[in-house]
Amino acid sequence: MISAADARQVYRESGQLPLRTRLAFTLGAVAALHAVAVVLLLLGSAEPLAVGLAITAYLAGIKHSYDWDHLAAIDNSTRKFVAQNQDPVSVGFAFSLGHSSVVMLAGVFLVGGASVMGQFMTGGSAGNVVLGLIGSGVSGLFLLFMGLFNGSAFLAAARSYMKARSGLQVTAQELEAKGLVARLLAKPLSRVKRPRNIYVIGFLFGLGFDTATTIALLMMAVSASVAGVQPLALLALPLAFTAAMTFCDTLNGVAMMRMYRSALHRPLHKLGFNAVITGISAASALFIAVITLAGFFSAAFGWEDPLSRWLGSVDLGDAGLLLIAALLGVWAVVALQARARKP
Repeated sequence: MISAADARQVYRESGQLPLRTRLAFTLGAVAALHAVAVVLLLLGSAEPLAVGLAITAYLAGIKHSYDWDHLAAIDNSTRKFVAQNQDPVSVGFAFSLGHSSVVMLAGVFLVGGASVMGQFMTGGSAGNVVLGLIGSGVSGLFLLFMGLFNGSAFLAAARSYMKARSGLQVTAQELEAKGLVARLLAKPLSRVKRPRNIYVIGFLFGLGFDTATTIALLMMAVSASVAGVQPLALLALPLAFTAAMTFCDTLNGVAMMRMYRSALHRPLHKLGFNAVITGISAASALFIAVITLAGFFSAAFGWEDPLSRWLGSVDLGDAGLLLIAALLGVWAVVALQARARKP
């Protein structure tokens, strides 16, 4: 166990608390969200209808966390921080909390009887279109930048892998993103210095109310209010959704941090692992950026071409599960190879 004096020394030198301390704070915050949701449900009389709706909202949060845009944003951001010698344990938590903050605010307004929320939930209304354009525009550009930046890192990792296979020495600098793209994106991404900066990105991602899960949750809260569920129990619905989503996104972020930290080790098979997962991450970010920006231009300019319609029909939830399976598959192969090499 690290002493308090050692912890203070680490914080002074790196500007960060020790890894275990930050992980404990992050998981503690997730646990606190769960506890508050349960308390609100109990204070709201915990009638069977409210409990059932809270469980439904919790499961919706789990499902929503596996949307491909969530995974791509968390994955690519984590890769950037790990490449900068950080241990970003809270990337998933910060992104998810920002994203779900929009849902929480909407839930509070609905419970408070704010009729203005109706125009944001009604498809095609002015408020819904404006927020949708903001959300899709910001998320599409962010994923585009991250995809291009990590694409540059993928090319560097692939070159380093081929060089190492030839028996040549590879330096740490050769694994960094380089070239024109990396230089162009250095300034736009320079403000994303810490995992907590991802909170704003997550908040802007969620502004559009464009996912069926989010709209279904808000409509469920409205229906429960009409059915006579107590206001405190109603507030437990978006909080249960938030608790589930932050839990899953936090686990995803920590898993990706461990994966990339492992990938950046120097042995030859690690260099290949780094190149493969960086390539998968960059490709996923670019694909989601194309989908999101196609939706942006379709809504802004009324595009109705077949390509835009096909991109809009892609199920991000199903695609997200495929992305997780691909990353875990690569990780499993490398782990088995590493075990086979041990005497």
